[in-house]
Amino acid sequence: MSRFYDFSLTTRKGETLPLSSLKGKVVMVVNTATGCGFTPQYEALEKMYEKYHDRGFEIIDIPCNQFAGQTPGTDEEIHQFCTLKYNTQFPQMKKS
Repeated sequence: MSRFYDFSLTTRKGETLPLSSLKGKVVMVVNTATGCGFTPQYEALEKMYEKYHDRGFEIIDIPCNQFAGQTPGTDEEIHQFCTLKYNTQFPQMKKS
C-alpha cells in the first residue's frame, strides 16, 4: 500500500516535489479552481499559511480544470491570478 510520502507532485514550473520532503510538517492539500464560487477561499488559505507556515504548516495547491472547466488558463496565468488577487505565497502545482 502506498503512503502519502511515497508520491511526488509536479510544480507549476515543472519541477518534481517529492512529498517525502514534507515529512514532519502538517500538510493541507487543496484542489482549487480560479473561476468558481469558492475561489475567494484563497484569501483564508493565505491567512492560514502566513499564520502557521513558520510552525511547520504547508499548503499544497493543485488547480483543477476537471469540474465544469472552472480553471481556465495556463499554469502561469493561474499563478498570476492567485498572487495578484489573493497574494498567495504557498506552493502551487501544475494544473491537473
